[in-house]
Amino acid sequence: MGHGKIRIDKTCLNCHHVVENKYCPNCGQENTETRQSFHYLFTHFVEDLTHYDGSFWKTIKTLLFKPGKLTKEYLAGKRKMFVPPVKLYIFISFVAFLLPKLLPDYSFVEDPNSFKKQQITISDDEIAKKGVVVANGPEIANLKQLDSVQNSLPETEKLSWLEYETYKFTIKNKGKVSKSDARDQVKENLIHNLPKVLFLYMPIFAFFLWLFHNKKKWYYFDSGVFTLHYFGFLLLLFTISVVVEWLFALVYSGDIVSFLIGMTTLTYAFFYFFRAHSTFFGEKKYISRLKSLILFIINIFLITFSLIALLVYSVYTVH
Repeated sequence: MGHGKIRIDKTCLNCHHVVENKYCPNCGQENTETRQSFHYLFTHFVEDLTHYDGSFWKTIKTLLFKPGKLTKEYLAGKRKMFVPPVKLYIFISFVAFLLPKLLPDYSFVEDPNSFKKQQITISDDEIAKKGVVVANGPEIANLKQLDSVQNSLPETEKLSWLEYETYKFTIKNKGKVSKSDARDQVKENLIHNLPKVLFLYMPIFAFFLWLFHNKKKWYYFDSGVFTLHYFGFLLLLFTISVVVEWLFALVYSGDIVSFLIGMTTLTYAFFYFFRAHSTFFGEKKYISRLKSLILFIINIFLITFSLIALLVYSVYTVH
């Protein structure tokens, strides 16, 4: 760690306790000058980022390659050796959603015009002429006609909520948003809201994990720590796969590469959960595997539902 200049004044700035040495014996704050040089700030930032007080890389290595051990060690009281779960998750999620935006896009090398968006503007007269065909029925040119058709249809033939909203969105944005712009906006909405969805889903994941184990032996807090570590692992694995795919794209770009990287990532994430569950809870192998499988199925269903809801919301909020 970088060393700041020690203050001549021996009074702690935080708690006003007398500081005989470098650190305050009452609150633990370092008694250094509050105004430091730029060199000190820069080196301090780099050391914090790469070392995290000597525990960051050890935490990352354990998280990636030793499923369940990080949670087990943390709850066993070995907390100085590793980065705290909440701090670790926040750091990884920050990197996971920032890094992909920072990577340069080299896709334009093969097709210089591929990045150009084709904006097509349609006049109101053209919209009225073309309209939107609803379920092999009449052409609808505006929302009033859509509501009229919907109300006139028999109950068994009425549009579902999702179908109605899709047609409504198409009519509202026809001539205003190109297909490429709509895709970009949907993608941006997904990326923007995904961290919130994951954050809100974690307590649900932890609840089912707690529900399937002995309540006297395992607290909800224990399941919460396991959840933070597992979701942190998923985000970290996702980030690594994005970087690897980007590196491959510099040499060779193809669907087969993306498919192989995606399948490898999903396979490792799948088996990681089984191993982490078995290591942490320490149950018999067949019991652990059965519980892991049930939990995996439940969470796949709930996560899929959440992602579909997020996709619908992202499409509906395009403007």
